[in-house]
Amino acid sequence: MDMKSTRDAFGEVLVEMGEKNEKIVALSADLQDSTKAIEFQKKFPTRFFNVGISEQDLIGIASGFADENFIPIVSSFASFLTTRPYDQIRILVCYNNLNVKIVATHTGLTVGEDGGTAQALEDIAIMRVLPNMKVFQPCDSNETKAIFKAVLEEKGPCYIRLARAMYPIIYSQEKSFKIGKSDILIEGTDITIFATGFMVSKALDVEKMLKKDGCSARVVNISSIKPIDRDLIIESALKTRAFVTIEEHQKSGGLGSAIAEVICEKNPIPIKIIGIEDEFGQSGTPSELIKEYGLDEQSIYLNIKNFIEDL
Repeated sequence: MDMKSTRDAFGEVLVEMGEKNEKIVALSADLQDSTKAIEFQKKFPTRFFNVGISEQDLIGIASGFADENFIPIVSSFASFLTTRPYDQIRILVCYNNLNVKIVATHTGLTVGEDGGTAQALEDIAIMRVLPNMKVFQPCDSNETKAIFKAVLEEKGPCYIRLARAMYPIIYSQEKSFKIGKSDILIEGTDITIFATGFMVSKALDVEKMLKKDGCSARVVNISSIKPIDRDLIIESALKTRAFVTIEEHQKSGGLGSAIAEVICEKNPIPIKIIGIEDEFGQSGTPSELIKEYGLDEQSIYLNIKNFIEDL
């Protein structure tokens, strides 16, 4: 299977859209090499602004651009971008509903050897709780481009969660994206597996393992985390007898929480949330860490199997 990182796709689509819209400006906190915003800097040096290691300034300047009807794209590592300037994101961007697009790379355990301080495992929860903020996480490089293009057409704050790791390519280059909607990748009748980001490819592998046991699993890619596809979630609750959610993020406040909030109001059914168990990451290779935290295919399979047996 072909592989590509979502941050590489971001660098490419940023340049592509920058060629079409002169109102797009890009801002970085001295990490454009790593986020791949450097590709925009090379192509449009007069529309690129490196504010240095100052994330509060990054958001403040971006807010000014948005107030003047530009479309600022800010990028940095998620562990920095969602915590250090949180006050500016909350008050300047979200309170005023400004058209600032926040693109965070180096999310999840797959940051690897950089260690726990650089592995953003709580950023979905941090961003999802903010009024006016929309939250997205693509499952591959082609969906990254589709999401970015859709976000540019959407007025208001948006957060896109990307990664350094190489992701399997699931979608074709013709992939389209609609905010607030999700994709059923595989139909099933027993359980529904909702996954986001890197975990979508894991869910597809686990579905095959469950099928051998006679369990029919619907697999859904949730890339629009806020707004979330409430209709599809409710439909799945009516068609299958239990939910499983998988995310490379804390169990609290992430994808699983968002789905639980929907079904507890409309059609409560058993749900198993698979994610990080209220702990920080650590240093190691991406594959070592994914296994250590129970997010490899075999661990997910056994977790789901035990869950089904207890239903």
